[in-house]
Amino acid sequence: MLLEKNEYHHVLDVLYSKSLVLESVGDFNQVLYFYFIDAIAHIDFSVCILAYNYHNVRNKMNMEYLRWRIDEEKKGERAFFPEFINWLKENHPEKFSSLPSLWREIYDNSTPAGYRSFRISIDPGSNQPTTTNQFLVWIEEFFSKDFIKSIYKGASLDQLFNEFMATKK
Repeated sequence: MLLEKNEYHHVLDVLYSKSLVLESVGDFNQVLYFYFIDAIAHIDFSVCILAYNYHNVRNKMNMEYLRWRIDEEKKGERAFFPEFINWLKENHPEKFSSLPSLWREIYDNSTPAGYRSFRISIDPGSNQPTTTNQFLVWIEEFFSKDFIKSIYKGASLDQLFNEFMATKK
């Protein structure tokens, strides 16, 4: 562990102050919830790599989860999520533009962004770390009330996901 805190510890404080305690997570669309938690895990891992030594036990635990999720994202309807994001871009651009920007960047086929060694990489050609401000924006977007409301069963994003999945059957 680093001896002194750096600017990324503040991002972790903000992330860990968020809560879903007042939400009924069992009522979320399970695919959207999986990718919500997955994005939060990637944010957490990416920030922890910048805040702590790579070999810190927290980073090791995160890597174990992220290794597990590689197989999990291939199960059932989860496998269609990246395609769903691109379908939204083409068929419902207003809803696409209201998604958290991390989802838009990572899953949009026209961007180079992706998860590299479980780390968020928006610009793979750059060797600059993601700024603390960018992490803070992503955290706020994922925990915005409007976004959280949209991933409940029967809510707007759930309805669009079901519409998309009907085209796959």
